[in-house]
Amino acid sequence: MSLPKKTLGRTGLEVTQLGYGAMEVRGKRIWGGRPCTDEQADTILNAVVDAGINFIDTANDYGKSEMYIGQFLADRRDEYYLATKCGCHMQFAGDHDETPHIWTRENIMRNISDSLMKMRTDYVDVLQLHNPDVATTEQNGLVDVLTELKQSGVVRHIGCSSTSPHLATYIDWGVFDVFQIPYSALERRHENLITRAAEAGAGIIIRGGVARGEPGSGLGNQDRWTAFEKAKLDELLEPGESRTAFLLRFTLSHPHCHTTIVGTLSPDHLRENVAIAQAGALPADVYAEAKKRLDAAGESPE
Repeated sequence: MSLPKKTLGRTGLEVTQLGYGAMEVRGKRIWGGRPCTDEQADTILNAVVDAGINFIDTANDYGKSEMYIGQFLADRRDEYYLATKCGCHMQFAGDHDETPHIWTRENIMRNISDSLMKMRTDYVDVLQLHNPDVATTEQNGLVDVLTELKQSGVVRHIGCSSTSPHLATYIDWGVFDVFQIPYSALERRHENLITRAAEAGAGIIIRGGVARGEPGSGLGNQDRWTAFEKAKLDELLEPGESRTAFLLRFTLSHPHCHTTIVGTLSPDHLRENVAIAQAGALPADVYAEAKKRLDAAGESPE
């Protein structure tokens, strides 16, 4: 069974609803996180493409992620769409941490040049600003820089990874082809803004769609997952269905979830994610009941 696909807004790209978040192949971090060996990166990246996933998201400051994509997937470039982010500043070579971003034309040009070299490609399908605030974007003419790159052909579509309170303004500008937005049953504040962005023609990439997985089996935060229990969502699970599976299906149920990027280093977890995505959205009545219960538990959209 193939993975379900949706059109990524005005880009026209037919993307699998299950995408891959390549931050998981960043390698060793200074402040926690899981290391990743060359062998692990080779195995999981090729397994992703073998599974039929055709959308991979990374960033210039995700450690070795872009390098691994180039090293292990360059010869399969026609099998997947590639999205990366800019404004990044590699403060510690080879590591990804919460480093400051530098919002200048020079740094963005350096980012894309570095990204193309590492990923061994001459273009990216989507280039996203990596969470700048509106004032910085305006003052530094960042949209003009992305437009210049788009006109040069090294970038096919431009986007922005963003959150409230900046997201609404960016949507109103009408210049971004794609938005990357955090969303799940346990983080619903952008639920209505996702709809608004999609109805304006933008493609929607959802991150955090499984809240990093259930504590114990994934890396999710226990405090975040208490909302699952408070809303009594366990009562809505199908026989044998995990909480993480339900959460992913909830995310896929949003009518404007074009793709959601889920990261993993485990081929077994990847197979589980693929099977969940193939099962598709929740039944309409279950989705409606889940939202009703989450509203009652205080986990509602803004």
